Amino acid sequence: MPNTIDTAAIQALDSAHFLHPFTDFQDLNARGAKVITRADGIYIWDSEGNRLLDAMSGLWCVSVGYGRKELADAAYQQMMALPYYNSFFQTTNVPAATLAAKLASLAPKVDGRGFEHVFYSCSGSESNDSNVRMVRRYWDLLGQPQRKVIISRHNGYHGSTMAAASLSGMSGMHAQGDLPIPNITHIEQPYFFENAEPGETADAFGLRAAGWLEAKILEVGPDKVAAFIGEPVQGAGGVIIPPATYWPEIQRIVDKYGILLISDEVICAFGRLGHWFAYEKFGYKPDLVTFAKGVTSGYIPLGGVMVGDRVAKVLIEKGGEFNHGYTYSGHPVACAVALANIAIMERENLVEKVRTDIGPYLAEKYGALNDHPLVSNAETCGFVAGLVLVKNKQTGERFDESLSVGMLCRKHCFANGLVMRAVGDRMIIAPPLVMTHAQIDEMVALILLCLDLTWQELKAAGHVQ
Repeated sequence: MPNTIDTAAIQALDSAHFLHPFTDFQDLNARGAKVITRADGIYIWDSEGNRLLDAMSGLWCVSVGYGRKELADAAYQQMMALPYYNSFFQTTNVPAATLAAKLASLAPKVDGRGFEHVFYSCSGSESNDSNVRMVRRYWDLLGQPQRKVIISRHNGYHGSTMAAASLSGMSGMHAQGDLPIPNITHIEQPYFFENAEPGETADAFGLRAAGWLEAKILEVGPDKVAAFIGEPVQGAGGVIIPPATYWPEIQRIVDKYGILLISDEVICAFGRLGHWFAYEKFGYKPDLVTFAKGVTSGYIPLGGVMVGDRVAKVLIEKGGEFNHGYTYSGHPVACAVALANIAIMERENLVEKVRTDIGPYLAEKYGALNDHPLVSNAETCGFVAGLVLVKNKQTGERFDESLSVGMLCRKHCFANGLVMRAVGDRMIIAPPLVMTHAQIDEMVALILLCLDLTWQELKAAGHVQ
């Protein structure tokens, strides 16, 4: 395709007018943004004609790949029929109601506990703000208004709006804006690589890490704790995969103290971990499930909360208006695209494919990266993966933060046709769920090349032997 984009002109407009999320504006304006112009399948192209394999699915979301005409057609047809109407005035629309029923059918019951209701938003951040409102409304209706405290985890990510950023355990976010807001507190993350004691097994660590929740509940006071929120696998924090013992013990603890459990599955739902919803994989029973991203494969904004029977029953039967919602709650076009996206996933068996085919294949190929002299803890869960860049594999010695080794590796990735994300010195991927074995081989070869280039640069600078 001939290149007709004036890159410099677009970069100038971008610098002059577009404030990007999570960005040092001064730094970006000095360098100029990479201009992405088109995409197809698992690849994106920039304005200079360079092709990159998108190993991050956009931002964890383009599950069915780029260029799916069915999704564009679904949006067009719904726009021509009913482009928008609100759901405030005791009205609904066909796609919103149909999608809610479809999502309820996809969410598995665990020990008889299921999900029959959906509350819509436009993003994961909005959904988690909605969770805060819904949890506190639930306890108010039960006559326990003192139950306001929500416990989250350090290095967890739940969004960037005021309540969601407070739930998130990111110190950089909390340093801006006097966060967290009151009645949100945090415990340590279940990161075995960093937090395990010498000689401690993964299973023992999982139980000990879950115990931090019970300790915090007792510190705050069980009668004041409303809920615990966590990602099944921490995404933006670096693909932190908890030991198998962690979530069952978390479930035991929340059951013991009668608090609500929120599973933030903005990244992990819709096949990412080989299940429609990740709580099924880990065997716990959440009361609320946050979703977004993969529900439409990122083609159009949509998010929401799966509201479990325990919560929905109180909200409905106790009555009274729930004073919360959004202009675009249940947007007909977004819901129509979500239905078309789910239809593609079902027709192509993408969820089962991640669980039984490409997920295990990725685990095999990605795990081999542990042999690289720069790599430790290369691991996968479904179709997410992470590895740690280390100075010394034998001792686990890390690089000095000032070297920004992760960003150095990311630089080589972008220069060699690969989108791979750096979280500190941890490199992570979340590829589209439509990848073939050959494309996984191509991706892992690119990762290996970029690791080699990073190693060579560090060695030339005297940072490794």
